Amino acid sequence: MEKNKINYEGKIKPQRLDKKPKRQFWFFTWLINVLSRILMFKKIKLEKINMESLKGKPYVLLSNHQDFADFEVCSLATFPKRFSSIATLEGHYRRAGLLEMCGCIPKRKFTTDINLIKQCEIVLNEYKSVLVIYPEARYSPIGTRAIIPDSYAQLIKKLNHPVCVILHRGNYLRSPAWGWRKKRKVKTYSTIKQVLTKEDVEKLSEAEIMEVITKELDYNEYAYQKENNIIIDAPFRAEGLHKVLYKCPHCMAENMKSQGERLYCPDCKKEWELTVTGELKALSGETEFSSPPQWFEWERQEVRKEIDSGAYGFEGQVDVYSLPNTKNFIPLGMCTLKHSQKSGFTIEGSYNNEDFIISRPVAGMYGVHIEFDYCYIKPEPCIQISLSNDTFVCFPTKENVVMKLLFATEELYKVEMEERAKRRAQRLQELKNEEKE
Repeated sequence: MEKNKINYEGKIKPQRLDKKPKRQFWFFTWLINVLSRILMFKKIKLEKINMESLKGKPYVLLSNHQDFADFEVCSLATFPKRFSSIATLEGHYRRAGLLEMCGCIPKRKFTTDINLIKQCEIVLNEYKSVLVIYPEARYSPIGTRAIIPDSYAQLIKKLNHPVCVILHRGNYLRSPAWGWRKKRKVKTYSTIKQVLTKEDVEKLSEAEIMEVITKELDYNEYAYQKENNIIIDAPFRAEGLHKVLYKCPHCMAENMKSQGERLYCPDCKKEWELTVTGELKALSGETEFSSPPQWFEWERQEVRKEIDSGAYGFEGQVDVYSLPNTKNFIPLGMCTLKHSQKSGFTIEGSYNNEDFIISRPVAGMYGVHIEFDYCYIKPEPCIQISLSNDTFVCFPTKENVVMKLLFATEELYKVEMEERAKRRAQRLQELKNEEKE
């Protein structure tokens, strides 16, 4: 049995990701802008900072990622310049041609794509367009910045163009990933700012570039809500939050639920209220965490403890759909998903009377894409495991697991990188000792 191969009986071809990107049609530049103005009418304030020198020039635009409205605001911020966005392949589902004419470049999430640098260079150097990148590669689960890998500094050095950051505030509060179907009444505020000139990109080290972009892309939506006294009194404001805050800090059960403005644990019966100003308040006893991001980071630490002690591991049944191209999601049926420090992710199943194993090692995944309410197949939590030529959307039968799998993916990668650094340091020391002898 060959790993990472599904028996499609030669009937299905994977999506080509090495094609030359299309320049955004001028008609779509105007149409997207008009539609974005209509959709965001009276919902946003947009401020431009240090952008005067870039008028008519191409540049790299890095954006934080909270909601689909981010795309609309980016259009408003870059107009009348044409732009191209690096967009997930699933976003091209059944509309690939249209999105390509809009300037989108398809990519599978959390995979290495050697063609991407060349495609980015074409956008900047040949088309003279704005290149829009979302370094977090997914909507923020809790309104704070996700991991941004160091490879972005290498990409910026390679592209050698000015870098701007557009920071959206309020998009998460208005439409959180765990409860996006019901919008909250929140006005948004975005700033687009030139953070690196071309000269800066040339003279600064990769470490210095990373320091700049991580600082400029940093955000905390709950701190922003509190500082600006934003009142969210929607009676459903906490519904779905348990998908992110899945672990009870009182009894440690991983079985949280939510309803209306409350989070509660069915095991120990403790309840918390998400207040109108975005704070957490226990309805009885101690308030362990006063803000959702604090609870969120505590969960991460708990997963890291499991990993460090050797106790972490996941195995469960998942309903799997594959997306080799943008035409159709293919149901592969019930499979077994495993996740461990030794093997990373594996999906084991059978399709067309042939067993298969999909494998992604720990070292190859600094992150993973999850959804809490998937709009393309069914409105349930899922996790996506991608290869260079296929994507597997996995719906666990067990509740409240996808957020923990994301934490584990990130923390296992950190552990792997830490161990590699130790081995390199040890090897260098051994070489030095050999030279002395």
